[in-house]
Amino acid sequence: MKSKVGAVLLSGLVAGILDIVTPILIYAVILQKTTAIKILQSIASGVFKQDAYSGDPKMAIYGLIFHFIIATIFALFYFIIYPFIPFLKTKPIISGFAYGIFVWIVMNLIVLPIVFPVLPAKNLDFPLLLSILIHVFCIGLPIAFITKKYYPKTSNN
Repeated sequence: MKSKVGAVLLSGLVAGILDIVTPILIYAVILQKTTAIKILQSIASGVFKQDAYSGDPKMAIYGLIFHFIIATIFALFYFIIYPFIPFLKTKPIISGFAYGIFVWIVMNLIVLPIVFPVLPAKNLDFPLLLSILIHVFCIGLPIAFITKKYYPKTSNN
């Protein structure tokens, strides 16, 4: 990977795909608690509020677009801090786990409460742990490994 932009877009794309496919598989297909469309509408509802659930198919598309924008922003942030934090370069598995947890914290304890002032309480239970694991394996680790691949070991970056 030679281009910085390409590396960020690739890691955002991979993380975005993994992070949308996994919840759809778990919650819509396996557990049948919702549908893929409702998952995407819920993402769009961060901007469009209740209108996201109006039945307009564009809302699911907007949700998917917003999802990939968010994934790419997290990929860009990791890419920017990577050269300055030696730990990220030497321990990609641990740093990927930590970054996934960081992303979960930012989204669930900062962004979502700002966008949706009334949220259900968080309990230390299986759904919460599953949510964290999805962020670790679908966002943190892919971003860490793709970023590491961009920066060669011999580089002074």
